[in-house]
Amino acid sequence: MNYNRKILDLQARAMKLKKEKNALVLSHLYQRPEIQDIADLVGDSLGLSQAAARTDNPVIIFCGVHFMAESAKILSPEKTVVLPEASAGCRMADMITLRGLREMKAKYPGVPVVCYVNSSAALKAESDICCTSRNAVKVVESVEGDTVLFVPDRNLAAYVATKTAKKVIAWEGYCPTHENILAADVKRLQREHPDALTMVHPECTPEVIALADRVFSTQGMLNFAKENPAKTFIVGTEVGILHQLKKDNPDKMFLFPTEKEQICPNMKSTTLQKVVWALEELEPQITVPEEIRLRAVHALEKMLAIG
Repeated sequence: MNYNRKILDLQARAMKLKKEKNALVLSHLYQRPEIQDIADLVGDSLGLSQAAARTDNPVIIFCGVHFMAESAKILSPEKTVVLPEASAGCRMADMITLRGLREMKAKYPGVPVVCYVNSSAALKAESDICCTSRNAVKVVESVEGDTVLFVPDRNLAAYVATKTAKKVIAWEGYCPTHENILAADVKRLQREHPDALTMVHPECTPEVIALADRVFSTQGMLNFAKENPAKTFIVGTEVGILHQLKKDNPDKMFLFPTEKEQICPNMKSTTLQKVVWALEELEPQITVPEEIRLRAVHALEKMLAIG
């Protein structure tokens, strides 16, 4: 990708500051290309948080959204975790409140709560175990009983329900970006490109998932595109993933059903300039009250223990 002089100068400044501050810059796959290119690691949310916990760097600059930086702080409380854009939230995470989860638990007493990592630290603390889009089925299978409460994503819950004999009771949250991917647009691309393989994220609607050849997390999509000999792929997730897909597979074509609608405004609210400011000032920092952190880390560690 060709960058203009301003971006190149900012990238050079960021690389210099990383060394000066002994900082690790993490970027989610949905971030802007110029940010992905100066990051030490690019990946999905939990994988990045785990990497933050393993590193010796005392400073973590997390280019993503709030719940991701919170997860890094939960797993690495001794480190300085900075989110370059303080307002970068998650619309799905905002669709559930602590009060709402407690009311749901009261309605189904004793039923374990599986909490998608796309949620606040307070929600994780109120849950029994966390999951990612990569391991949601395995996590649901791991908990005791024949019923689980699944929060906050109804689409991921619906996908999991097709892969397990357990009853999955879902909170009615969703990711607007993935909800905007329409089955009609996927079908159109499939007609236009009959040799293409369709891979979609499990946050997509059941109608879109039914059309897919494969259902993957973001990291799973990257792996599949590299390993599969197909030359054309229809991609059902946020368009930011295209940058890494093309870097890994310059000879392949990646098509997005509704490209303009497949953009997460929160992910794109982080700019390279804000990353540089974050490195200069080590602000805004992410904090998690210790009482909440200790309960949330238990839910995360239970998940990590099963793989």
